[in-house]
Amino acid sequence: MAEKYEIRRFRAAEKAGAGYAWGTEWLRGVGVGFYDDRHKDEFVDKVLAMYRVDNREMTGVYQTGDVAAHSLASDVPVATFATLRKELNIGYGRQLPAHMVTAVTVRGTHRRQGLLRRMMTEDLTAARADGMAIAALTASEASIYGRFGYGVATFERSITVDTGPRFQLRHSATGRAEIADPRVLLDLAPEVFARVHRLTPGSLGRQEAYRQRVSGALSKDGTEDDGVKCALHYDADGTVDGYVSYKFAGWEAKPPTVKIVDLLAASDAAQLELWQFLGGIDLVERVSWQEAPVDDPLGWALEDPRCIEASDHRDMLWLRILDTEAALAARRYAADGTLVVRILDGLDLAGGTFELAVHDGGATVSRVEGDRAPDLVMDVAALGSIYLGGVCPVTLAAAGRISQPTEGAALTARRMFGVERAPHCLTHF
Repeated sequence: MAEKYEIRRFRAAEKAGAGYAWGTEWLRGVGVGFYDDRHKDEFVDKVLAMYRVDNREMTGVYQTGDVAAHSLASDVPVATFATLRKELNIGYGRQLPAHMVTAVTVRGTHRRQGLLRRMMTEDLTAARADGMAIAALTASEASIYGRFGYGVATFERSITVDTGPRFQLRHSATGRAEIADPRVLLDLAPEVFARVHRLTPGSLGRQEAYRQRVSGALSKDGTEDDGVKCALHYDADGTVDGYVSYKFAGWEAKPPTVKIVDLLAASDAAQLELWQFLGGIDLVERVSWQEAPVDDPLGWALEDPRCIEASDHRDMLWLRILDTEAALAARRYAADGTLVVRILDGLDLAGGTFELAVHDGGATVSRVEGDRAPDLVMDVAALGSIYLGGVCPVTLAAAGRISQPTEGAALTARRMFGVERAPHCLTHF
């Protein structure tokens, strides 16, 4: 492989910079991998500007020899990979820096060359050496990333809500919602998200593109999206504590439908009152949301919970533990107890046997040497799955993903790893 390909890692440069062309051709490589239309230059400029805000590192794999006549030039990478770093809410408001992996592609004509394995292994090893305790990604294919030690940690679903006469909430409003110019979200969306992020286990910091998209300032083709509308929620003191960004699906949609672009609420009341607003939009009979939480209070607040039709329950956030001691010690736990856990790691980054001792919610973690028998044995992917409390250790034990030499240890882990509310990741990347 070494003689056929080279790997380059770089960050987005200004348009006048020497490395600007690398970024534009790298984006073209990503587009090939995800079957995107070729973007106009103005859109590419905006994307690279957002990458600079996020301090995103881009990795490309390039052919070193002659390429086939008439095929894509050698400056378009045959494989891509990108990383950025944001804070992950790991429960009870605690934050842990996460190494976020995205834009992973390998051109179909260059697969089975070890390109993905090399990119992933080198990147995770470097992140571990840089002191990162955890990596994260979202997966377009569920069968790829388990072999690199990633485990599913959160889920989401698509919902459609009938907002006709049946839509009635058991809730008396304490605040109010008002329609606003969506461009106000350029400033307000990050502020509201920061509040929601602190309250939501599994939430990851958002990249620059989010405020651009939810405000309608940037659509998928790089132009402004004038179809985006928004409503703000004000609490009893008049402070904005939530918003919904949405689009009307058009009169050809039957029944008339509104599609949620983004919905954030920093209180339970704000969440329900934004739904009351959505349910009261004139001439609309359905609201759809593609990124709804699985454990959503909306259904329990409705007089008729069958107003909600849910589909496409799917994995969302995948976590990869890089440093078991640091990751376990960073958490707060729901119950006291002691577990000896053996972690198996094929990449030899986070493996070993560790004692997790929790007192008053705080953890002491130490590596166990010698022949001390573990209470639980699991691979590092299973540890990533249970880390946020969104996947039950008892379920993984029943599936054969966790073994428990000590009877009842999986139930003990379930109690210990619980968090204050169901984890939900609000950030796609």
